[in-house]
Amino acid sequence: MDALHADLLVIGFGKGGKTLAAAMGRAGKRVVMVEQDALLYGGTCINIACVPTKALIHRASGRPEDVDPGRWYAASVASTASMTSSMRDKNFRMLDTLDTVTVLTGTASFLDEKRVEVVAGTDRLEISADTIVINTGADPVIPDVPGLRGSAHLVTNADLVRSADMPRRVAVIGGGYQGIEFAAMLSRYEIPVTVLESGDRILRREDEDVARAAETILREEGITFVTGARVTEVADADAAATVHYETRDGTRGTVEAEAVLVGTGRAPHTAGLRLEAAGVRTDARGAIEVDEYLRTSRPHIFAVGDVNGGPQFTYISLDDYRIVAGQIMGTGDGKRSTADRVAVPYTLFMTPPLARVGMTEKEARALGRSVRVAAKDVAALMAMPRASIVGDVRGMMKFVVDAETDEILGAALLSVDAQELINTVALAMRAGVTAGGLRDAIWTHPSSTEAFNEVLATVVR
Repeated sequence: MDALHADLLVIGFGKGGKTLAAAMGRAGKRVVMVEQDALLYGGTCINIACVPTKALIHRASGRPEDVDPGRWYAASVASTASMTSSMRDKNFRMLDTLDTVTVLTGTASFLDEKRVEVVAGTDRLEISADTIVINTGADPVIPDVPGLRGSAHLVTNADLVRSADMPRRVAVIGGGYQGIEFAAMLSRYEIPVTVLESGDRILRREDEDVARAAETILREEGITFVTGARVTEVADADAAATVHYETRDGTRGTVEAEAVLVGTGRAPHTAGLRLEAAGVRTDARGAIEVDEYLRTSRPHIFAVGDVNGGPQFTYISLDDYRIVAGQIMGTGDGKRSTADRVAVPYTLFMTPPLARVGMTEKEARALGRSVRVAAKDVAALMAMPRASIVGDVRGMMKFVVDAETDEILGAALLSVDAQELINTVALAMRAGVTAGGLRDAIWTHPSSTEAFNEVLATVVR
């Protein structure tokens, strides 16, 4: 078996790992990048997650009235595939053009804490490295439901964004962020979608009023919701699957669907890595255990991105890069850690988007905080003409404020431009800007940001 030594070995082409590999390569260090799937150069985000799903959502709104939804769907998938292919190629060339970096396509597994074997067909290569970074991401969690895993109609998010064949009916198992985002996207192409959620309501991590407002919008888009529903079986027929469920009151029902999408979360991808051979520990969820500097139980091995059990966002993986670069390259004096993360926002890309940062009202009150709440429907906002200009006044804005200090504890924005607005709120929170400071700030007009002037003037209770 051939052997190769590197200063840095990165397993997985995700955001944090590829950015670190490029930085080390440009610094003249010998780097090896291993990715098991050539269709995932650049990571999950640009290939099967963030980028393609948002592109499909955007293209859905541009369908001419005289174009059949199925034709438009196929065209949208083709256009998105062309875009992601171009981005994938750029990511590959970003590393492959560096003389000090070698990109390998194959499956990696540890031989011991310093050596990794890479297999591609009958080819085998042993790589030893001073520093190893695991960046293998996460996989969809498929519940143990009779008939589900073997169903010919089971689809993943990757299947949906890559197939030009528009399903006529879709059943989504799970009413969390992933399930809702895909349900919202598919419904924009006039595909009947039924969401089966085991809990009392969808989006259980959001405050009830915010989740209710989101559900109202989604129902208006044509999505059907069945809450308190436990999926008991998936039975295949030639053209469709029958999804059997039972509600908490004992009522039984079925949903017919050509595609059954599981949106019950993603679990760290560690299968096949043989972490035990390297002495790398995992937790009860299967995530690689790391300290605040992302070091594993072996100090020279780091884990970045979804595989370490942190928030599953590409921008968190990028911040993981900053932390690890500080440890092995000395950038930022090596002081940056996960403890520095404050007010990290996220967005659910339904239409309009739902974005949140910080605590919900329920979380703040559970912690014993004395809070005041500012909330208003977008349709009632006089100071947000942009929503009327772009023709979407649906949704609401909500802020949770410390009653004693006027500190912004959190915000939920369900509105046009929410994916951008939430970054302003997050920056304000990190900078210590109070609710009053955000309320009295001068914003451009007509913009969505100026809604803060009016919403934060309604702080009550």
